[in-house]
Amino acid sequence: MNGKRWRWLFPPLYGLCIYASIRLVNDVISDTRFWERHWSINAWEIATCFTVSYVYFFVLMRLLRKRLSATRPASRELLEAAFYIELISTFTLMPLAAFTDDGCQWYDVVNLYLIPLLYWLLFYAFARGNAWVRKSYEQQLLIEQINNDRLQTELSFLKAQYHPHFLFNALNTVYFQMDDDVPQAKRTITSLSDLLRYQLYDRQQTVPVHREIQHLDAYIGLQRERMNAHLRLEVYFSDQLRDQPVYPLLLLPLVENAFKYAGGDYWIKIEALLENGQLVFKAANAKPPIATVVKDGGIGLENLRRRLALLYPGRHSLETDDQPNAYSVTLKIDV
Repeated sequence: MNGKRWRWLFPPLYGLCIYASIRLVNDVISDTRFWERHWSINAWEIATCFTVSYVYFFVLMRLLRKRLSATRPASRELLEAAFYIELISTFTLMPLAAFTDDGCQWYDVVNLYLIPLLYWLLFYAFARGNAWVRKSYEQQLLIEQINNDRLQTELSFLKAQYHPHFLFNALNTVYFQMDDDVPQAKRTITSLSDLLRYQLYDRQQTVPVHREIQHLDAYIGLQRERMNAHLRLEVYFSDQLRDQPVYPLLLLPLVENAFKYAGGDYWIKIEALLENGQLVFKAANAKPPIATVVKDGGIGLENLRRRLALLYPGRHSLETDDQPNAYSVTLKIDV
């Protein structure tokens, strides 16, 4: 039943219950039978009860809407509702009782003030509780939406930080190639364009892991162009990594740092495996005897940690091992 039908059908049905209760109590006290009365009296009382029930209902609902937007103690709010209920009873039910049967007796007064009060206060308390639960639920949804928007904004900001970091290193490669081999520099720019196209035009939330590996492979190929022949580079990507969904651009910062800080014995090892339902990605590089100072504060790795915390809460691990002559990092993600 929709809300509009409920608003129109509930008051008369509820009012009929109240009328039956009043009639029952009165008949017991006065030792009368309502079916022995003339039918017109009963019809008049029931019709009046239906009409007055709408008055009770809409007055209390209006009061409830006003109180939901204000902060008041529940006891004061119920007292105010009781006042309106008794006020309506005084100007509607009491005159009706005075002109039916033998007039308004003491038990009529008690019943007409007490029984509608108990019924409608019960209704108001239930409606109030239901309204507060609904309002609390809506507020919770709003808070979750705000938090989600905040996280999406933060993710966008982290990605925006990441792009200049990547471009800085890639453009350095082109810069050095321009002095020695212009055609090769042009090919490098083409490769760079392909890399950026993957970042700029892929709007899916997740991508198949093989696409991420293709992106890494292209980046590694670009970096080979600027590294000298003494670099010992070992790359292994498992064939089991195919269609497992992953969020894009999570692995590249690790590869980027390996190329950026490689020195000493001048070797880099990169591998990606599938183990027990996890993507296991490892990147290791030799370090120079005197460690290079990270001027940017490790923005790539810090951004990666933050993105992982947002995208894979409780479903990832990122471990680093900083040795005097080598540095390695292992990332595990549930896929």
